[in-house]
Amino acid sequence: MNKNRLLPSLRSLILPLSLAATPLTALAWPTLTIPTNALQADAVQAFSEESLGAFELAEIKVKPAGQSSAVPGLVGAFALPVTSITIDGLKVVGGKSNGAALRFERYDWETGATEIATLGNFRIDFKSHVIHADVFLQSGERRADLPVFNFKEQTALAIRYKFPLSITAHQVLDQLFLTLPAQQAFIEGLKLNEVLAATLEAINFGEIRINVGVKLRTQAISTKPYRP
Repeated sequence: MNKNRLLPSLRSLILPLSLAATPLTALAWPTLTIPTNALQADAVQAFSEESLGAFELAEIKVKPAGQSSAVPGLVGAFALPVTSITIDGLKVVGGKSNGAALRFERYDWETGATEIATLGNFRIDFKSHVIHADVFLQSGERRADLPVFNFKEQTALAIRYKFPLSITAHQVLDQLFLTLPAQQAFIEGLKLNEVLAATLEAINFGEIRINVGVKLRTQAISTKPYRP
């Protein structure tokens, strides 16, 4: 392991965690963005059987891109590294997965072309219960920070600090439904007909399990945003 590469991330992590260990009466809690790219922190998106069935009918395939990876043994599940979390007071209000992406491909039998829409650089807003992402279309168009999924919290967020360098978090999000802007992006990007387009708003796209651990990665994950 190249320890020198981890030092900047670890130094930037120590300060907010040391603040977290300070008694509440000693300071006014600020909003902190904590890098987690050096830790074993991942969000696993597991598409529901309902959504996988809809993908099959529409001839849509989902593939990992960027820093994402398929989860071995789990069909339709993808691991997206969590590169940072944002804390306001004692609550986690946001998280990012820069560099991770999911690529949706649809073969159009009428034209013989493969249409592509890619979601990348995910951002979770726990206040509004919305997941944002950059949407990249086959045309080369990029729709930055588009609200993509609405979600509900299946389990309460569990986050713990332990001085001087320990943070763990666990959260499960479910009932993922596409927002109207995301539906439109999929319709345009994948060239969906009216029948397929009409099903988008009713499909539950599954759940996301977020785990932030204390163990270090062999090599820190890049925080550079994904671009096709």
